[in-house]
Amino acid sequence: MFIQHNNLTIRNATSKDAFTLCKWWNDGKVMEHAGFPNGLGTSEEVIIQQLSGDTDEFHRRLIIEIDEVPVGEMNYSNNGNGIAEIGIKICDFSKQEKGHGKKLLSMLINDLFKDFGYKKIVLDTNVNNLRAQHVYEKLGFQKLRVNVDVWKNQLGELQSSIDYELEEKDFIYYFD
Repeated sequence: MFIQHNNLTIRNATSKDAFTLCKWWNDGKVMEHAGFPNGLGTSEEVIIQQLSGDTDEFHRRLIIEIDEVPVGEMNYSNNGNGIAEIGIKICDFSKQEKGHGKKLLSMLINDLFKDFGYKKIVLDTNVNNLRAQHVYEKLGFQKLRVNVDVWKNQLGELQSSIDYELEEKDFIYYFD
């Protein structure tokens, strides 16, 4: 996958990105929202191995670039029956809260609907991630359910999540 709009790029992650992904994934501040406040404790070698299994048909990790500089990651998985599950993380905190996430999600979702033929996009987010919820709802995602105290983070603290879904007819493509 390669999607570009102005200074924003979404591209397939490659083994050359393993160093950057390792840095992000091992950073507790970056990974806290995903339940890993101590980071993942992974290695470049493990990441390279994981990336080697990525395919467009099943699962793909993606790198987000702004002005050709990696600032975060996205991913999608084929859940079957025309359903893709997605995720996004802007890892460079200086690039957050600038509207990039909404644009990047629009780019990815549009591509998944138009070029890959998915009929529905699903995702989940931590109930405390209000900023993400706002973005998802602006793009047309519908809240399906709140899952209260369903998993524990690395520190053993109970966490809750929200499940969202988006059908193509409800997608609000965002670009200024």
